[in-house]
Amino acid sequence: MILSCPGLRAQALSEGQPATSNVRGAEYPKISPDLRVTFQMKAPSAQKVEVMPGGGANGLGKGPFEMQRSADGTWSTTVGPVQPGFHYYWLLVDGVPVNDPSSETYFGWGRQSSGLEVPDPALDFYDAKDVPHGDVRIHWYRASTTGQMRRIYVYTPPGYDADSKRRYPVLYLQHGAGESERGWTAQGRANFILDNLITARKAQPMIIVMENGYASKPGASPAAGPFRGNEGFGEVVTKDLIPEIDRSYRTRPDRAHRAVAGLSMGGGQAMNIGSANLDKFASIGCFSGAVMRNFDIKTSFNGVFADPAAFNKRVSLLWIGCGAEDGLMAGSRALHEALQAAGVRHVWWEGPGLHDWQVWRKHLYEFAQVVFRE
Repeated sequence: MILSCPGLRAQALSEGQPATSNVRGAEYPKISPDLRVTFQMKAPSAQKVEVMPGGGANGLGKGPFEMQRSADGTWSTTVGPVQPGFHYYWLLVDGVPVNDPSSETYFGWGRQSSGLEVPDPALDFYDAKDVPHGDVRIHWYRASTTGQMRRIYVYTPPGYDADSKRRYPVLYLQHGAGESERGWTAQGRANFILDNLITARKAQPMIIVMENGYASKPGASPAAGPFRGNEGFGEVVTKDLIPEIDRSYRTRPDRAHRAVAGLSMGGGQAMNIGSANLDKFASIGCFSGAVMRNFDIKTSFNGVFADPAAFNKRVSLLWIGCGAEDGLMAGSRALHEALQAAGVRHVWWEGPGLHDWQVWRKHLYEFAQVVFRE
């Protein structure tokens, strides 16, 4: 069940408001009570300015949206109603993509992008509330697999520094294609989701580790474009990342207290890495996962599901979810149905939504309440 506080949200939207994703002091983008969004930019020398949503299936609608010029060179347009949640976008100024100077920037679609946070009048489980908060730490380490320094984001729960003897389970949580290790906190608000759940005693206090899902071994040919290779990532996790986390934080360093989950590309990575390393992970979460087509219960994922009884005995939690309007729903549902028919124990989540952060926030909210339950 997802908590809501509709009265306060409705009041906040009653007169329209600048988006919380705006830079400080920026009035636009501005969200009206009916969830229409007005964008504005001053570009006196431009001949044409448009708003371009990130991706074809997104909560802003099918763009680009042409802006209209006023006498002083200010361009504006109103779109929507839009879907609540976080949405990538950028501006096209005479055909050239630029970020909106009024928006904070977020790494998505393989580039620094503008982002729009549209509040949901019915949901507040991912808001920053007046509750005890954990910390989000930036941690650098050297990975022998890549021969490079790597940056990770690490969430430690409220009270972590107050009790030097307490140890915690660890969730390794991955972003999607074209995103980065910052995605789950900047776009996904994972830290606030866990703060609120832990305060309500609905989730076990845990450490969350967020790595960059792209990793190539030394000497590998660089992938073309922003979606560079990730063939070395599984080895980074098992040989470099887990030992680094267990050395640096007060973890419970056994498989029963270690989980791997992710969204889209990260969901596929979680399935692959988790199923191939059941000596290290007892729980797996696949959020709108980019899983293989033509799933075969006997052979896929190196045959880990071929013996359902053995899998059920070894794995504490396999959690799979997808939004109903997501283009990956067919594959996710086929995986669920095949596992169900074979008797592989798992949790299946299906609800409204696209391939976007609002769905993945809900996935983490639900997953965090059932993982590490003893």
